[in-house]
Amino acid sequence: MEKSKPSNGSRSAADRGAKDRVGRVDPYGFERSEDFDYESYEELMSEYLVVLTRRSIKWSKLLKGKSKVQKNMKLKRYVRKGIPNEHRALIWMAASGAQDQLERNPGHYQSLLGAEHDPKLVETIKTDLNRTFPENIYFRKTSNPCMQKALYNVLLAYGHYNPAVGYCQGMNFIAGYLLIVTKDEEKSFWLMEALLGRILPDYYSPAMLGLKTDQEVLGELVKVKIPPVWQIMVDHNVMWTLVVSRWFICLYIDILPVETVLRIWDCLFYEGSKILFRVALTLIHHNQDLIQQSQSLPDVCQSFKQITHGPFVEECHTFMQKIFTEPGSLSMTTLTKLRATCRSRITAEES
Repeated sequence: MEKSKPSNGSRSAADRGAKDRVGRVDPYGFERSEDFDYESYEELMSEYLVVLTRRSIKWSKLLKGKSKVQKNMKLKRYVRKGIPNEHRALIWMAASGAQDQLERNPGHYQSLLGAEHDPKLVETIKTDLNRTFPENIYFRKTSNPCMQKALYNVLLAYGHYNPAVGYCQGMNFIAGYLLIVTKDEEKSFWLMEALLGRILPDYYSPAMLGLKTDQEVLGELVKVKIPPVWQIMVDHNVMWTLVVSRWFICLYIDILPVETVLRIWDCLFYEGSKILFRVALTLIHHNQDLIQQSQSLPDVCQSFKQITHGPFVEECHTFMQKIFTEPGSLSMTTLTKLRATCRSRITAEES
């Protein structure tokens, strides 16, 4: 039920008050947009902070100051309910295998930075540095500390570590988010290696076969789980890549609110790539009526933009509960089969 809104005068005064309390910059350094609804946000956060505090106490009891964790059902349940910021780097590192890699390869990150650099790689990365989160105060040249240097280092090291991928657009945002959470170059590098090498293979390789495959897989899942939307896509001849490629390549960065993205990443590092499908299917399933109203290809594209905004995605706790219920069952076996089918179809089309 929508709450009745106060008249403009009192509302702006209340909003100004909320703005003073909440602040112009979020906890991750992102400036809030001009049309940001401070009052609604404050209301939402007052409830969510209670949840966060409760979770934080539970996590502290679970970890008891340990720097190592074992994967088990209890931990998975905790991860799905959200990792408190102070434990995020630790859990991401442990769950993704990045911590093991870091320990097995001491000094490797520094040696990659110390090696001779490919001038073309350097130039490409430098071109994208200023385009990375211009609305984030930590990524400005004038900031102290400025995260641009750390971002450059992580991307450069990764480009040399995995020359088959090198650097491609989208990777700057991922490395940036990792730095915001870990505040640590080396950890960000190994988390990137876990994401790009194991969790999302072939997403960023020159042919982007993994990315293309997963977009098609989403189409196949929609065909089975949400047939009316699949029909709309067919009727208006809309390619999936047109509406969801940024969802997948940016792992929902700049698509969904920061807090929601971090909650998605909690599960992504723990459970792997099927989380990306759960999020996509939930967004589509929850908004199928809106998508079905589309009368043309531009309408479809517009509705896919629209469904990533608003209260449904802002209330990250409820949203994360939905991604495990709304799409129904989604096993890795199903995904593996669909990936094999879609991959061979794409390869045949491109050959």
